[in-house]
Amino acid sequence: MPGADEIAGILPGASLRYGDVTDASSIARDGFRGEAFDALVSCLASRTGRARDAWKIDHQAHADALAAAKQAGVAHMVLLSAICVQKPLLAFQHAKLAFEHELIHSGLTYSIVRPTAFFKSLSGQVGRVKRGKPFLIFGDGTLTACKPISDGDLGRYLAGCLDDEERWNRILPIGGPGDAITPRQQGEMLFAQLGREPRFRQVPLALLWGIRWILAALGRVSPKMADKAELASIGLYYARESMLVLNPETGMYDADATPSTGTETLAGHYARLIRGEARDDRGDHAVF
Repeated sequence: MPGADEIAGILPGASLRYGDVTDASSIARDGFRGEAFDALVSCLASRTGRARDAWKIDHQAHADALAAAKQAGVAHMVLLSAICVQKPLLAFQHAKLAFEHELIHSGLTYSIVRPTAFFKSLSGQVGRVKRGKPFLIFGDGTLTACKPISDGDLGRYLAGCLDDEERWNRILPIGGPGDAITPRQQGEMLFAQLGREPRFRQVPLALLWGIRWILAALGRVSPKMADKAELASIGLYYARESMLVLNPETGMYDADATPSTGTETLAGHYARLIRGEARDDRGDHAVF
């Protein structure tokens, strides 16, 4: 995670303020400081997606920030949400939806942005493939698809919500440029960047179901195992659900209905990672 000096270098001219988003008084005291503001843009998200973290950050911290923003005269809030809330099966999805509902009925102008997969969430296997290991896929690697979006393109889209009235009072699913791609295609892309023949190792979904079932059983007597079971549920969700617009009538994911933005591609990101020109700090989101 970048430090204060690095952030200041990225955002020249910005006034940086630091506080505790889990403390409503800190949001008002250290963030707004009794001053008036026009808009609030939030990219807050829980680190792990576990229930207690999700309701603390994805919901309550946002609710506290919204209350402080209204006191500060904010008229417009841009919220970074997630496209997976279309099919809510996990605690963090319900927490995000709960705040989306509060924002929509807050009286403020809102722009709720639901992006597809981030580049960094699809880059966890670059290191292992560079070391000569196979690319791991669930099933045959075509069970899911997404339109990956870069941090830069997403940031520009979020900023554009402030001025583009077409994005006001709307829920906005968004992906990156190009066609939707499957995990198998991501692996093929990575091997092509390395100039190697593709090698895949298939992981059956039944194995994930089994791990989750065992952890859930152990979680009845162990809070630590209960946390692991919740994380296993999150992993299972992403292994079988596409990050695309969900057609509510058919229950099917629709790549053509998923809007695109920006110019940066996952292939280009892989190339920069391989050359050492970029890095991905996935932190608590690291899997491989």
